[in-house]
Amino acid sequence: MDRTLTLLSFGPNGWMDQIMYGFLVTGGLALATLPFGLFIGFLLALAKQSEVKQLRLAAEIFTTIFRGLPELLTLFLVYFGLQIGFRQTLLFFGVEGGIEINSFLAGMMALGVVFSAFSSEVLLSAFKAIPVGQYEGAYALGLGKVRTMTKVILPQLVRIALPGLGNLWMILLKDTALVSVIGLPDILRQAGIAARVSKEAFLFFGIACLLYLLLAIVSSIFISAVERRVRRSEVRV
Repeated sequence: MDRTLTLLSFGPNGWMDQIMYGFLVTGGLALATLPFGLFIGFLLALAKQSEVKQLRLAAEIFTTIFRGLPELLTLFLVYFGLQIGFRQTLLFFGVEGGIEINSFLAGMMALGVVFSAFSSEVLLSAFKAIPVGQYEGAYALGLGKVRTMTKVILPQLVRIALPGLGNLWMILLKDTALVSVIGLPDILRQAGIAARVSKEAFLFFGIACLLYLLLAIVSSIFISAVERRVRRSEVRV
């Protein structure tokens, strides 16, 4: 018991400093990936509704690729592929050397494009659920396309898409564990190091489970609160 308390303590004799740092890295990665993935997903959803055939085709190809590839493979392609691409580009211009991609940035980009591929389908369904009359009414009132989107469509889009996006956020939280394979000190990597050094695998991976569950519980509470607020706003309108 004393050894367990020592291992779970903060300071030079314990591992909680490293594990809590990994907790912050995991939360930070997920929060950084969310707006990046949502923005690209929104653009993809718009492209899929475009009257330009090439835009629709490009969006469908992008979505099909990143929905079909395993997230781990996408992570490797981004992390190693970008470094190789930069190195080859520099060699083409006669410059030797390479550029090392930050593992946090690579993780954010890889998880972001996967999140965007799935979120684009959620947002596209939400767009289709909004009656055409909403657009026509806004145009009849003299609103331009930008103001129609921001003042009329987006509030309804958020309400309709929120449950689906909430599920994708929970999946994103779990997928952050994949970045441990490229050296990012997230919860899983820090717990794995502690388990190997201390020979207490069950203890530290159990702590990792609790921390991921904590993130999921907090996220569920927050998403439920947002959904209640959106429903109250709808009733007032």
